[in-house]
Amino acid sequence: MSVVAKVRETFRVLGELPHILSAMKLKVPSKEDRVSLGRMFEETVARYPDNTMLIFEGREWSYSEINAKANRFAHLLNARGIRRADCVALLMENRVENVMAILALAKLGATASLINNTLSGSALVHCMTETRTTRCIVGAERADVLADVLEDLPLSPDGGYFWIPDEGEALCPEWAEDVSRSMVEMPTGNLAVTKEITAGEISSYIFTSGTTGLPKASPQLHKNPIMAGRVMGKLGFRAEASDRLYLCLPIYHSTGLSGFYAFIAHGGSIFMRRSFSASNFWPEVQQYQTNCFIYVGELCRYLTNQPVCEAEKNNPLVKMMGNGLRPDIWDDFKGRFGVERICEIYGASEGNVIFLNLLNKNKTIGAASQSIALVQYDTQRDEIVRDSNGRCIEVPVGEPGLLLSEITARTEFEGYTNAEATAKKIVEHVAKDGDRWFNTGDLVRQIDVGFALGLKHFQFVDRTGDTFRWRAENVSTNEVAEVMNAHPQINLANVYGVEVPGVEGRAGMLAFELPEGEELDLESFEAMVEKALPSYAQPVFVRVLRSVTTTATFKLQKADLREQAFDPDKVAGDTIYVKKPSSSGYELLDPDFYQQIANQSAGY
Repeated sequence: MSVVAKVRETFRVLGELPHILSAMKLKVPSKEDRVSLGRMFEETVARYPDNTMLIFEGREWSYSEINAKANRFAHLLNARGIRRADCVALLMENRVENVMAILALAKLGATASLINNTLSGSALVHCMTETRTTRCIVGAERADVLADVLEDLPLSPDGGYFWIPDEGEALCPEWAEDVSRSMVEMPTGNLAVTKEITAGEISSYIFTSGTTGLPKASPQLHKNPIMAGRVMGKLGFRAEASDRLYLCLPIYHSTGLSGFYAFIAHGGSIFMRRSFSASNFWPEVQQYQTNCFIYVGELCRYLTNQPVCEAEKNNPLVKMMGNGLRPDIWDDFKGRFGVERICEIYGASEGNVIFLNLLNKNKTIGAASQSIALVQYDTQRDEIVRDSNGRCIEVPVGEPGLLLSEITARTEFEGYTNAEATAKKIVEHVAKDGDRWFNTGDLVRQIDVGFALGLKHFQFVDRTGDTFRWRAENVSTNEVAEVMNAHPQINLANVYGVEVPGVEGRAGMLAFELPEGEELDLESFEAMVEKALPSYAQPVFVRVLRSVTTTATFKLQKADLREQAFDPDKVAGDTIYVKKPSSSGYELLDPDFYQQIANQSAGY
């Protein structure tokens, strides 16, 4: 960097100081403070009653209109016996009624169990029972999936389910109540109980795949949306009431929720989509003049790979906040689309540390919010390396290390609803006897970003263990393997993530040995994959092995399989199937398509 460039960068960073100091004045709530998601929203409504809050599928709603809808629903739920601290599952796509339900539960002090709306079968049952759910709010678009597992759920069929209509002519099932009819006569005024709810009460459960097994429920206290909205919104987006957010991430996802909280804390407007569409993105950014975008890196890669379109030129998008934007596409994205501010964030729903790129530096997750350590990790043995005194060994600057975050009275680790799962995420005696640290399961390195007000900056490297990321979701190999083992031709499924050139994360790959003399029944295999797994967890590649290799303790060996991946020269004698983009079926991987994958033209 030239001297002139260094001087400019120094002045730019110094220009960030007023915003940082302003955000630092915002109070971090204690658990006893009477502040909550519902109260934060009502305060915004009082300040900006006529501001547009939501834009969805051609319609607009003001803050006061959404508040009235949420109040009607909250009064109805209260009339049906739902009280403070009750847990209510929410299974719905992104739409206005989903927002209404989240806010209604927050106003009541009930806990919203935010279910991934792509789940079905045993995974759905698990999530519904993990949090001791007493009632369920389901959108018409997911009612059939829920109906398939009703007999396996502990909820009463009499009054346990609330149904919300969607576009179309679907009728309310007999096992649920149509709330669109019941809400009509309910009052629109705020509830008195909202002012009594404290920051230490549980606002919601967010589910995470974790490193093993089925999704785990992470409790989110009311102080979390307060901090995400008021502090992260101000530091990340520099959110103002005049801003407009493009929101296409699901609001059961912590990243999507962070963007939602940031805007309802500051009176901004939100254009919301059910799901992401690369072809519609820029036309909608122009149509609705959205100057902010909450992202995951995979969406940015899709947009960068799209042909240049007229709508992307002179677009209004200037501020972004999110996670997973890869360093190798950062510059292309920022330069091509003219984005001025990219605030990369890092953090786990259940974790006790957040990284925030508040100085708008390139290719970094920013600085940590608390005390962290990057320690040596043996990826082959899948374990932390310790010295002769049993202490963890910190890695040098620039080297990847396992990210640990210290657990203190100020930075507690709330964990999961499952005590055993919580215990597995805690590392003790890291630097001294008795200390306790949260294990993020991620490899991170410190990087040099130039003048940065003394703040250390970091870069995400990879996940450890058996969990990998694909389509911006964590995929548990154990969970996928358990599903695959249910197929009559598979008795020992080996699932792992493999790199695909030019693609964020790792694609799922399944390897197994067929019974002697049999060929894979593709039709039944495809049907099971489609029914039992959400799209992001479905294996992209399938390898039929001549034989399965295990360790002396019968653990499946994955290191060699990961290295060989789907390379025809390395898997000689085995059969490789592939699921091509936008396909629901599998076909043999031929040399031509392998070459397309290798040269990054396959469309993944």
